[in-house]
Amino acid sequence: MRPYIALTKPRITWLILMSTAIGYYFGVEGRWSWLTLLHTIVGTGLIASGTAALNQWMEYRYDARMKRTRLRPLVTGELKPLPAALFAVALSVGGYLELGFGANWLTANLGFATLASYLFLYTPLKRKTWWATTIGAFPGAMPTLMGFAASRGELNAQAWALYAILFLWQFPHFYAIAWMYREDYARAGMQMLPVIDPLGERTARHILFTSALLLPVSLLPSFLSMTGTVYLVGATLLGLMYAWSGLRVAMDRTPVRARRVLLASVAYLPLLYMLMLIDRPWF
Repeated sequence: MRPYIALTKPRITWLILMSTAIGYYFGVEGRWSWLTLLHTIVGTGLIASGTAALNQWMEYRYDARMKRTRLRPLVTGELKPLPAALFAVALSVGGYLELGFGANWLTANLGFATLASYLFLYTPLKRKTWWATTIGAFPGAMPTLMGFAASRGELNAQAWALYAILFLWQFPHFYAIAWMYREDYARAGMQMLPVIDPLGERTARHILFTSALLLPVSLLPSFLSMTGTVYLVGATLLGLMYAWSGLRVAMDRTPVRARRVLLASVAYLPLLYMLMLIDRPWF
């Protein structure tokens, strides 16, 4: 099962599930339904894993050109394309049905929209335009909406505030990764921004702008009465840290600074979610 598990990108899936759980947490009114939460987590995990596997199936010829992906199971031949595709489709269909019957069909349809836009918009656009990163951020932020819809059955301003935070968080994170591996992406024909911006000037500006914009957006939960003062202060400090990493890379455009932006992004989101968890007013 090891190559099949590798297809699902478990290190990315845990972040997706964390965001889904946060959305569910803020969508709850009254008593929790632990069974619905379980169905939501399982269904989201299945459809996210299926999407990741289908993405690798669609791109394994390009993955073979990149050092960071050349050991993936479809590239090495550990898995053949047909069984990998059947496995991915089974996961995706299973996740959709799990969400539909276990939570609600709004959540299931959001999951399907995530899969479809990621595979049929973002994936092919990566080889055509650097705007693919922006397109990919829309499905990338969907887990918060899915979690909220699963517990509330609808979407409101609170759900969209969580979505906006995750949406903006992705840009410095993925631009930093693309910067660090721009030679790899170039070999695979991926039109990432750092590939067409060899000096890194535009990339650095985008990192700085989106990390700075995230700071006021991250405070929306407090202004929507989702969180209290502890979150407001903590989110401000975290936002300043994230924006500072963006400023540093704008001043010194090096792979070392790009890696520090990546590390800052990896620390930022779990810490922000932790503040949300401990500072939600229940009355």
